[in-house]
Formats: sequence, structure tokens, C-alpha cells
Amino acid sequence: MKRIGFTSGSFDPVTKGHTDVMERAAQMVDTLVIGIGVHPGKTPLFSIEEKIEMLRVETAGIAKRSGCKIEIVTFDNLTVDAARQAGATLILRGLRDGTDLDYEMQMSGMNGAMAPDIQTVFLPASPGVRHITATLVRQIALMGGDVSEFVSAAVARRLKAKATRKRS
Repeated sequence: MKRIGFTSGSFDPVTKGHTDVMERAAQMVDTLVIGIGVHPGKTPLFSIEEKIEMLRVETAGIAKRSGCKIEIVTFDNLTVDAARQAGATLILRGLRDGTDLDYEMQMSGMNGAMAPDIQTVFLPASPGVRHITATLVRQIALMGGDVSEFVSAAVARRLKAKATRKRS
């Protein structure tokens, strides 16, 4: 039986924290489906197409190293429903700190009530990326700061280009 896992986020932008979780999640499943959540009330910095392209680039090495097939999808419904649509039996969630744990435990309980056949697995962030949030990375980039410690070189270039256009 092939094991399919689902991990999700807004990925605005994809950070080293995200790829840390994806790297470890890919070692647990045969297929990892990465769901980009689309929220009509939010105005992201990157378009869906840009996020998909960034994720393709950032996950190519993960797929090769792990032998895991990686798929990228978008969704605008409940994560648990998107996971079910992807055929996943696992939702893989990264945890940075106790605040994340509190929130994710509540979500896991709700998801478990709605879909008892889908289990949630928590992956603690590696110490070197525990402090990274996409929100702070965006803010630093938009204010002209150096984000190279928090994202890949390719994502840093995209952020710099966006920030330059916004400041112009």
C-alpha cells in the first residue's frame, strides 16, 4: 500500500522552515502532496503560479534524495478535505514552538472528528529553522533587509525583485 501524506501552507514565500518539514515528511511517505491554501480574504505577495514554481524548484532535490513523489496542488476548502481529495492518510504539520503546538492540537482534534481515517503527524522544526516565519521573511524583504539566511538563493532573488517593485 502506498502511503500518501499531505502538508499545507500559504508558502508566501517558501522558507527553509517549510523545506525542513518537507524533507523529513518525504522520508515517511511514498507521495507527498503539498497543498497551497488559497484564501480569498488575503492578498499574498506571490501569485499561485509563482508559489507553484518556487515549490517545484525547492522540492526537486527533496524528491530526488528521498525517492518520494512530490505533487503540488492548490485548495480553497478545509485542509482535511483537501487531504482526502489527494488520497492522503496522513496530514504532516511542522511545529516551531508551544504556540504552534496548541493551535495544531486543536486542528488535529477537529480534523480527527471530521476524518478519523486521516491521522495528523507533528514534525518539530529543526533548531536551525525554528525561528523562521514566512510573515517575518516577507516583512524583512519588503523593508530591504537580507533574507538569505531564511530562504534559498532562488527565493531570495524573487523576494528582492518583488520588494524592489513595491518600493518603486
